[in-house]
Amino acid sequence: MCGIVGYTGALEAAPILLDGLKKLEYRGYDSAGIAVLGKDGIEVSKVSGRIENLVEKTEGGRLLPGNAGIGHTRWATHGAPTDVNAHPHVSNDGRFAVVHNGIIENYIDLRDELIKNGYASISETDTEVIVHLIEMYYAGDIKRAVIKASSRLSGSYALGVVCTDAPHSVFVARERSPLILGVGLGENYFASDVTALVSHTRNAIYLDDDEFAELTPDSITVFNCAGQPVEKSVSRIAWDIQAAEKGGYEHFMLKEIVEQPRAVKAAIAPRIKDGEVVLEGAEMSKEYLSGISKIVITACGSAYYAGCAGRFAIEKLCRVPVKTDLASELRYDDPLIDEKTLLIVLSQSGETADTIAALREGQKRGAKTLAIVNVVGSTIAKAADYTLYTYAGPEIAVATTKGYTTQLAVLYLFALYAAKKMGRIDKERYDSLLSSLQAMPRRIQEAVDMNPNIPALAKKYHKSRSVFFMGRNTDYSVALEGALKMKEISYLHAEAYAAGELKHGTIALIEDKQPVVALCCNDRITEKTMSNIVEVKARGAEVLALTYRENKKMVALADDTMFIPLVETLLSAIVEIVPLQLLAYYVAKENGCDIDKPKNLAKSVTVE
Repeated sequence: MCGIVGYTGALEAAPILLDGLKKLEYRGYDSAGIAVLGKDGIEVSKVSGRIENLVEKTEGGRLLPGNAGIGHTRWATHGAPTDVNAHPHVSNDGRFAVVHNGIIENYIDLRDELIKNGYASISETDTEVIVHLIEMYYAGDIKRAVIKASSRLSGSYALGVVCTDAPHSVFVARERSPLILGVGLGENYFASDVTALVSHTRNAIYLDDDEFAELTPDSITVFNCAGQPVEKSVSRIAWDIQAAEKGGYEHFMLKEIVEQPRAVKAAIAPRIKDGEVVLEGAEMSKEYLSGISKIVITACGSAYYAGCAGRFAIEKLCRVPVKTDLASELRYDDPLIDEKTLLIVLSQSGETADTIAALREGQKRGAKTLAIVNVVGSTIAKAADYTLYTYAGPEIAVATTKGYTTQLAVLYLFALYAAKKMGRIDKERYDSLLSSLQAMPRRIQEAVDMNPNIPALAKKYHKSRSVFFMGRNTDYSVALEGALKMKEISYLHAEAYAAGELKHGTIALIEDKQPVVALCCNDRITEKTMSNIVEVKARGAEVLALTYRENKKMVALADDTMFIPLVETLLSAIVEIVPLQLLAYYVAKENGCDIDKPKNLAKSVTVE
């Protein structure tokens, strides 16, 4: 949620800040603002609504001259999305300005204390207490004031601070919220996401929790809470600017759907060497894996649904009980996790607050943790015992597509790797599944090519009040993600049901012309699913089936069809989801929705 950027150098800061904020739009926001250190002190401009309003108000940044500044896109938590509540916030004496991502949990107590000490608050935000604390502790040493103010904060924060007494410096601090420093030549940057940096620099420093930094045009100094210097390595950002741009597609989401064959290949290919799965960064011994009593997969949103789909392959191949838990629930449970549990943690961003908490809870109970994430250097990637990157590249659309499929690809790789290590799969089956997995990029492309009728189907169904998805076993796990995609971007009510539960209440919702998307790609239970389809059709439902072209009975039974190529059932989820992503995309397009930035949603949920 939200985004922050900062710049110091020889160029005009405001246009760079505005460009960086545009790159962070996908994270979700409802107001935006920038502060620039100019000749007359700190100049601030902020607006509610879209960044375009800020661009217009500042004439593209021209009205705020200066070579150092900070910017912010806010998602309202404390206080409505108004100009007053928008960041940056300025100290009473006008000397400091602050931008902040995160939540300050003890802000009420701090605000009351500051008011007693004569500091006036004009906004409803938790952030404003930070800038007043810095002002209160300032005695000529900005670094010391930022450290002391930060020590009073409970919660999460990534801070950007500017001060009129240091007109060429930008100060930053991090605690449980992502913050990346961009290393330039005669200029330096910070941002909450590398997408705001890659058009300017490919060199980055990833701050850790409880670290601070001062950026000047010619230097970056990182220090700890005692003010002592900290040595940090410079990493190379693998993404390029083209990967973070639309490349001629109408929406990022469509581009990212089409990119899935390449993304899945990037996740799989480097990890298969000489006919074996090799998981560099997550090597586990036979003794460790054989000693596991169970595996728990935890995540939020689409990552959780990827875990639901991947569970089948891991459990079937490794013959170990596998449980999926929502991270937002696990963190507050008293989970049966111990040193014989492997906790697999999924997150596209690597910064999901509930998932980080679940990971830490598992580690506290003695479990080893395996992170499957996309963002290099993210909190989850660094905190886990083992880390596997999905290599999906930047995913800009809020509704994940290639993030989900690459997570599934890595889960399948892990299932094969662990089963082989544990001696629970024979060579013939192993080789067959590995061959099927290597073919998945091609099969995903075929799933795209086989469904030119999906835009027409969207025209037929886009005015529906609700859409039901149903399936059994692996099909049901995919139905969950398919329904989520539909509701996320088209705003239609969409729910997924296990087809076998139809008679236990769900069938009461079936009425004339009710669209039902029926997934039937599991040969073992095709006849069972078909009997459920007959039941809903008898009550007037219109059935849109997702199946193999070779399934003639299903093609004859359904009102409309989408197809996938014949694939190994155990791995089919990675292909099945693609037509459902396309269906959601085109329904949303028919409904005139903001597909890449759906209302009320954010790409990275970094607060509870």
